[in-house]
Amino acid sequence: MVGPARPQFVLFGSSIVQMSYGNNGWGAVLADLYARKADILLRGYSGWNSRRALQVLDQVFPKEAAIQPSLVIVYFGGNDSIHPHPTGLGPHVPLPEYIDNMRKIALHLKSLSDATRLIFLSSPPVNDDQMRKNLSDKFDMVRKNESCRIYSEACLELCREMNIKAIDLWTAMQKIDDWKNRCFTDGIHFTSEGSKVVVKEILKVIEEADLEPSLHWRIMPAEFSEDSPYDPVSPAGVNVNISNSNLNFTES
Repeated sequence: MVGPARPQFVLFGSSIVQMSYGNNGWGAVLADLYARKADILLRGYSGWNSRRALQVLDQVFPKEAAIQPSLVIVYFGGNDSIHPHPTGLGPHVPLPEYIDNMRKIALHLKSLSDATRLIFLSSPPVNDDQMRKNLSDKFDMVRKNESCRIYSEACLELCREMNIKAIDLWTAMQKIDDWKNRCFTDGIHFTSEGSKVVVKEILKVIEEADLEPSLHWRIMPAEFSEDSPYDPVSPAGVNVNISNSNLNFTES
């Protein structure tokens, strides 16, 4: 079987990733931007922490795969930062173990291919009040914005140490006016406004990285020519390239 011609971008993480295709999420926006240019593959798992991700890393990213991703965007940390439960159950991962897990994840992904690029997303903030209102009847857990900051800073420091591109979501999200109410659906997961922040930061990193070849959607070549004699004809009698037009089409 012939492998796909398009580069693969893999989104790997917990519910922030799994839910990124809904509600005009950041994964869906990236898939739209990179249409005909890259395949955006979703590998998101709600409730996961860095410990569980590490346990299945070889299955999600096998080293022997014929096609390796051109870009992997990684997010773990929010669930890890949840305070320990008295039973010992739950998603909490102590900070030293979290750092070690993320280092191992990074080393594995770096080993996939010389052409595989990484972007790590740090833990975003949370709206404590909104989270208690929406989730307290479902989960017996304590997740504080301050603990998210600590895990965010740990992720960013590790990325500086390993020369990995990283996005400080904890800071970026809080630059939005009234971020607590505008960026979250339940105190943790993103509204479309929150997802816009994620997309903006990802594209900024990709553009500033000055990669060769470039992974920015405006520069990457489209699969097959975008000009076709079968495109609709304008009143002037010439073909109109639909991909580059500003027309809005709706399905009937």
